[in-house]
Amino acid sequence: MAMKQLPLDIGLARPPSLASFLAGPNEAAWRHLQLWAGSPTRSPVPTYLWGASGSGKTHLLRAVEESLREQGARTGWLDPSVEEPPEFDDRWAVVLMDDVQHYSAVQQHAAFNWFVNAQSLQRGLVAAGLLPPADLRLREDLRTRLGWGHVFELHVLSEPERRAVLRQAADARGVFLGDDVMDFILHRFSRDLGSLMQLLEHLDAYALQAQRAITIPLIKSMLENE
Repeated sequence: MAMKQLPLDIGLARPPSLASFLAGPNEAAWRHLQLWAGSPTRSPVPTYLWGASGSGKTHLLRAVEESLREQGARTGWLDPSVEEPPEFDDRWAVVLMDDVQHYSAVQQHAAFNWFVNAQSLQRGLVAAGLLPPADLRLREDLRTRLGWGHVFELHVLSEPERRAVLRQAADARGVFLGDDVMDFILHRFSRDLGSLMQLLEHLDAYALQAQRAITIPLIKSMLENE
């Protein structure tokens, strides 16, 4: 019987960054966004990311937001939790839209308005959803615009890929993870790589503080003391 996967919600998280994204099979989308977000003349052609939960869509959108913030640029953000979206702001360099498949009629109206304004002012737009554009149950004028530019399917990393990435990240930090510890982490925690990297960061700090090697009892101790 599979053990219940525990989501990891530990405080003091660093904001997502493009550098910390573990691309695996999603390298094409990651490289595209790296080049695009880092360019002084960002193309106004929209980008749409789609894929299953845990494939890294929100991480990439937040990482783009953080990259632009570091450059001093303002962004507009829309997700289903924004019940009353603001009017488009001319100062926005880029518009970011997450979980578009869950947008209400009001949010779809705002998203379309943002899209039209972004295009007319030659501003960038990156959106993400669970489904490819053709399968989105959204108003037609919004749905077709989401599929107009660059479209990338994101894939959840397989366990061997997550294991390899976690091992690589641990080695880069000079942290030794035994096979038993790797198995415990991969089977007990969220499949989301951002959470796994956060866990590794906290484990490294906790092990240094406790002056102990990273073992399963140490992990349990850390979680109990959170």
